[in-house]
Order: sequence, then C-alpha cells, then structure tokens
Amino acid sequence: MKKFDYSEVKEYKLYDILLPIMNLLSKILFKIKFVGKENVPKTGGVIIAANHYNTFDPGFIGISGVRKIHFMTKEEKFVKPFSKWLYTRANAFPINRGGADKSAVEYSIKIIEQGYTLGIFPEGTRSKDGVPQTPKAGVALIARETKADIVPVSIYSEGKVKFRSKIIIRFGKAIPYESLGFTQSGKSSELRAASRLIMDEIIALREKKFEA
Repeated sequence: MKKFDYSEVKEYKLYDILLPIMNLLSKILFKIKFVGKENVPKTGGVIIAANHYNTFDPGFIGISGVRKIHFMTKEEKFVKPFSKWLYTRANAFPINRGGADKSAVEYSIKIIEQGYTLGIFPEGTRSKDGVPQTPKAGVALIARETKADIVPVSIYSEGKVKFRSKIIIRFGKAIPYESLGFTQSGKSSELRAASRLIMDEIIALREKKFEA
C-alpha cells in the first residue's frame, strides 16, 4: 500500500465536516479557550508552529478555525488503512521522524507556495512532562526555502489533559521571515538559531498560561 501521495496538495471536504463536530466535542470534554486568533493571516502561505505534549494538540489548534491546516504528522499514523484514510482527509501528511524526509519537506514547501497553511511541531515529538524541548531544524529549513512568516502557538494545560481540563491555545504575532537572520551563506548554524528563536517565542507565549 502506498504510504501517501506527495505529488499534489489537496484539501478534503471531510475537514469541513469534522470541524464543527470536533468543536462541539471539545466544549463538552474540555474547558478550552483561544487567544490571539486575529494574529493568523487570513490568506497566503504561512507556518503555524506550536509546542507539543498531547495527542490532541493538532485537533486543539485545528478547531480554532483560523485556517484549514495541513499538519505534519508522524508516519505511524498512516500505517493502518482506516487511520491513513482519516488523517489524509483531515489534511494531515506523514513524516519519517527517524531522519531527513525529503518527500515530506518538499510537500511542506508546496503547501506554503500554493497559499495554504502548514502546521508543525518544532520539537519533532511530544514532550512527556510538558516542558518544551530543543527544536529540530525542520521548521527553520521550510521557512528559509519558502520565505514564509511563522505564527507561534502555545498550548497550555495544568498537568495532563483529562476530562474538563482547562486548556488555552494562544496564537502569537507572526514572526516575519526577515527576522529569522538568514543570509546567503546557508550555514546550518543559522537554521539552529532560527529554530531556537521560533521556539523561544512559543515558550514566551506558554509562560503567559491562563492570562487573558
């Protein structure tokens, strides 16, 4: 079975169908609040970068309704046929986290160049204790190749997410591509520095916790 078709960026109607359903469920299961949604550009290719410590994180951001988001997702979610079908039609796409995944990176670039929204977790995996981890260079690499702005997003909950947990999703002001410090040198140190800058913005938002 073919893992995923990276040749063309598609947006599925199921995303629109699931959105109000997931929104209603979230209101029943959690006490969730969104702050700063106005910071997300309404048009044009953009990257949404968030911290990651819960399985529901992509859904929490997605139900905000700011944009249709194409989330980079671990390839294990695309192994079983039904899971692959569901995640694909929720606009997600797989990435091999074990090394450089050229297909996933090129697909990410297509998403942005075609004016869509890319969702990515710079840490590359979930934080087991909720403490933000050192970011990978992928988000900076994609930003460099596309010259896209990045909207930092923090997801905060006190302790593990459970029934009726209070959760806040905070969208920060977009980080302009020009502020990431890229030059013509293409040094890997620039990617690391840009990734750290993006993650620092996410952490700063997270430290606001439940502030209005």
